[in-house]
Amino acid sequence: MNAYIGTPTSRVDGRAKVTGAAKYAGEFPADGLVHGFVVEATISRGRIARIDTSAALRVKSVLDVLTHANRPPLADKDEAWKDEVAPEGSPFRPLYDDTIKFNGQPIALVVAEDWETAKFAATLVRVEYEQQEFVTDLESEHGRAAEMDKPHKPRGDAAGALAGAAVRHEADYVIPTEHHNPMELYATTAVWDSNGKLTVYDKTQGVQNVHKFLCGVFDKKPDDIRVVSPYVGGAFGSGLRPQYQVVLATLGAIALKRPVRVVLTRRQMYGLGYRPMTIERVGLGAKPDGTLDAATHEATAITSRYEDFSRNDAGWADQLYRSPNTRFTHKLVRLDLPTPCDMRAPGAASGVCALECAMDELAVALKLDPVELRLKCYSDRDQSENLPYTSKQLRECYARGADAFGWSRRNPAPRSMCDGKELVGWGMATGVWEALQMPVAVRIVLTSNGHAEVSCAASDIGTGTYTIVAQVAADALGLPIENISVRLADSTLPQAPVEGGSWMAASSAHAVLAAAEEVRKELVRLAKKMHGSPLGDAEAADTVLIDGSIARTSDNSRAVSIADAMRHGNVERIEKEKLNQFDEDKKHARNTHSAVFAEVKVDEQLGVIRVTRMVSAVAAGRILNTKTGRSQIMGGVVWGIGMALHEETVMDHRFGRIMNANIAEYHIPVNADVHDIDVIFVDEPDAHINALGVKGLGEIGIVGVPAAIANAVYHATGKRIRRFPITLDKLLD
Repeated sequence: MNAYIGTPTSRVDGRAKVTGAAKYAGEFPADGLVHGFVVEATISRGRIARIDTSAALRVKSVLDVLTHANRPPLADKDEAWKDEVAPEGSPFRPLYDDTIKFNGQPIALVVAEDWETAKFAATLVRVEYEQQEFVTDLESEHGRAAEMDKPHKPRGDAAGALAGAAVRHEADYVIPTEHHNPMELYATTAVWDSNGKLTVYDKTQGVQNVHKFLCGVFDKKPDDIRVVSPYVGGAFGSGLRPQYQVVLATLGAIALKRPVRVVLTRRQMYGLGYRPMTIERVGLGAKPDGTLDAATHEATAITSRYEDFSRNDAGWADQLYRSPNTRFTHKLVRLDLPTPCDMRAPGAASGVCALECAMDELAVALKLDPVELRLKCYSDRDQSENLPYTSKQLRECYARGADAFGWSRRNPAPRSMCDGKELVGWGMATGVWEALQMPVAVRIVLTSNGHAEVSCAASDIGTGTYTIVAQVAADALGLPIENISVRLADSTLPQAPVEGGSWMAASSAHAVLAAAEEVRKELVRLAKKMHGSPLGDAEAADTVLIDGSIARTSDNSRAVSIADAMRHGNVERIEKEKLNQFDEDKKHARNTHSAVFAEVKVDEQLGVIRVTRMVSAVAAGRILNTKTGRSQIMGGVVWGIGMALHEETVMDHRFGRIMNANIAEYHIPVNADVHDIDVIFVDEPDAHINALGVKGLGEIGIVGVPAAIANAVYHATGKRIRRFPITLDKLLD
């Protein structure tokens, strides 16, 4: 019996966060702490001919200015700089040499007694450059794109079938560069101790990834560095890889042999990773009845000159729609920019947006309802590998989402629905994401007073990992959730991968179950030794931990309290650690799915678009926590509104410089932009994917949302906007 799994449990870390007790990377105190401020390159390609730090060093309280010329030693081989999620290529090395790879690149670190002094002194560093020609514009270089390994095998003759289709749609959809803007700025506090060891408090999605990275970069033994990140104020993929401030803070601590803190400004964070701009070319060919003859998708994305970052933008049609002829390709254009990185639902957020806009355009051409078209093309198998799904309740998502939204009342004609002076549009789209799971280890320490500490190196980036771990542990150990404490995000704890890809809930939950199973076995062993024990002949498999006792599964009244079993065994604590790995399943495809419905209201004179209603019906296996799960989907929907209507990193290609590197001019949704959001969890039992039937929720919430809004805008106005975001100037043009 589960008292907590599947219930709307409040966050166990909530009080610490709302009271300010939770400490973030830029808040940890340290004796003798000093502050670093980053000096950035003002050219986009070339080399540093001369760097003059003398004026900065004359400022009172400035301790040092680190550059490529005077920094402590750094590793010189690429392998030392590769983290566990690094793409192919040669990773960026801050302050390594005089080479400039992108505008905003860190070229010096000013260290002073206080942050304000460091910031002022940074303005006094004088740099002379030898500039080289550079290119930062994807569209001007589109013809030079290089094709990456094909994400999916082509089937049939896609080009021929598309050309000969009775109804054909082909178009380019442009997704702009988008930057992460988490509330917490990127920060690192690197604390040097008298033994030459370092404790590094870092904003990251993977403490052990950063730990291994720092050991490689600085040629340190594993025991010389500890990385800690108990709380993260949002990351969304930007913290999967170690960011450059962790290297700079550690460099400063090693150089000065004292604690150094580096906190990036909001503008400086635009020199980190980002969702790459893509041109998504989609072609769909259909029979008059709406079934597909051909599906093609060519994604062209930007990357840096030094690393090849790519994600699966193009292959999602294989998981959603039947088509005998397909071809999906992914191309890269190398530019003088920093390497992109993962951003919530990488590949899918962009690629599915284009696919679902194209499906809507095909529905218009066929004079079919958009939901009806998707049901006609529905695929029960992942066509790329010809595999059935562990579970797929997408049809039910369409049905329940449409019913909750009132889709049957939709007049299909564009510009046919009004509310006073505003045009009303209803649009929909499908969402899809992977259901991934990774090896994770958990340690449980159970004490005789009925308290358990659960520890793991996994991060909680705001998604609710603390709470999920506590819920599963409470049920598995038969204890109240108040008796569970959770330690996360310390590199010395049991192993965990970076938190991303929507895999942490399923992965950590099953690691907790595996460790709890070992605890239960030990408790049964102790209980069986008690004189007259009702469990004297019981096997561990025949027992359950419930209400603070070890009980027979068949008869819970035949039980021994955990406290009695441990006391009679003269055991104060039971400590068990278990690495949980998932058996490889080559017989099934694993995905989450959603159906997204959007209502927009458009002021035709002003071009102002309001998203007034959203319904997201999600099939994602068993939901461990309906409260935090709903919050995850709502957050994804809000971000989808941003992708559709607001977010765009604007580059001046004459200088290779971002023009709106702040959250005043880089527009994101605010409260006034967000109205009714209805989240529906479709029941989806899944006996194949894992013991609990759990899939992830972090990414699926955003996928399909921008397309649903774009399709609603078309329905309202009769105008199809294929270049995102959809802004009033594009509607009024």
